[in-house]
Amino acid sequence: MAVTAQMVKELREKTGAGMMDCKKALTETNGDMEKAIDFLREKGIAKAAKKADRIAAEGLAMTKVQGNEAVILEVNSETDFVAKNEGFKELLNALADHLLAIKPADIEAALTSTMDNGSSVQDYINNAIAKIGEKITLRRFEVVTKSDNGAFGSYLHMGGRIAVLTVLEGTTDEDAAKDVAMHIAAVNPKYIGRDAVTEEEVDREREVLTQQALNEGKPEKIVAKMVEGRLGKFFEDICLLEQSFVKDPDQKVKKFVESKGASVVSFNRYEVGEGIEKRQDNFAEEVMNQVKK
Repeated sequence: MAVTAQMVKELREKTGAGMMDCKKALTETNGDMEKAIDFLREKGIAKAAKKADRIAAEGLAMTKVQGNEAVILEVNSETDFVAKNEGFKELLNALADHLLAIKPADIEAALTSTMDNGSSVQDYINNAIAKIGEKITLRRFEVVTKSDNGAFGSYLHMGGRIAVLTVLEGTTDEDAAKDVAMHIAAVNPKYIGRDAVTEEEVDREREVLTQQALNEGKPEKIVAKMVEGRLGKFFEDICLLEQSFVKDPDQKVKKFVESKGASVVSFNRYEVGEGIEKRQDNFAEEVMNQVKK
């Protein structure tokens, strides 16, 4: 029986196995879908599909620098134990090299791109899932560049629970760039400077601060002035350049960077699992459910 592209697509959706593996399974089983699924299961290739609905909120983030290019990425697993596995770390490293080499536009382009071994990134990850035994996902990445008169600041906290990649221009001082990256890891700013904050966000904060002041019973005639003063604290909380430098609280990050003749062009801060709703296991309830069966 001839194996069609539609059959291969259907088997991929059912098992999560790679395209070539699905085609081979269908060929070996003369197009019998159920037998092809069993074939892949026997080979251990269909493990990935069984884990597709699990929550992967652990893992590692990392950075890699090659000349004037660098990448930051986050790869998630289900447990912290697997994230410490050497095979998982090798996967992360291989993905970093690949992302730096091809610079895909987004996650979809990355997952469908072809690695040096001929497999797609998604198939490569699926094979790792089959070996490691947990759901693994490439969650996000960013490839950044600098000029010859720039410096990358790369910092990993707790072995990769937090990763920061920052770009300074106007200096080649990597230590200074790393110090800024460490500050970002610790303080977690949202923006580089005030000009990056949208008017909508500032107006919303101004409204909140105004209402707070009025609720405190402050006279209306001085509320506007008070609010502008409090907005300064708002900018300090969210803007990197406005913040007191963690290694020298007596000066702002802006002053430290300027002392190096530099400016901050960009930064990326990845904290593993941030924004992912983690499953909360109720073990008492789970035991009771088992007892009732």
